[in-house]
Amino acid sequence: MVTAIHQLDDGAWLSVNDERQVTVSNLWLLANHDVCRCQPADFLAEGFVEIGVDTGRVEGRIAGRCIRCGTSDVTGWLEFGRADPETGEFRPVVPDSIHLSRRCTRLTSRR
Repeated sequence: MVTAIHQLDDGAWLSVNDERQVTVSNLWLLANHDVCRCQPADFLAEGFVEIGVDTGRVEGRIAGRCIRCGTSDVTGWLEFGRADPETGEFRPVVPDSIHLSRRCTRLTSRR
């Protein structure tokens, strides 16, 4: 089954199968990141910059700022959730849990 992944409203929402699933107004707790020196960083998401799919994982990079030190930057690749290839069902991550950024190796970019 094909899963449609899109950014909506100038990067304010992640849409999966034409349903708004993840919003950028969340606070993301980032560990293992390059945004700033805070460990972990309390990162206020302001906009999705890139979105892609890597083996069922819906991933992306977010522009925003660390609310602890004020540094603004774009994150590395973060997992936003998983799309089941059989059913198209999307299971989002919990934004206020701890997230690790990584490089995406097999990425299909969707804008």
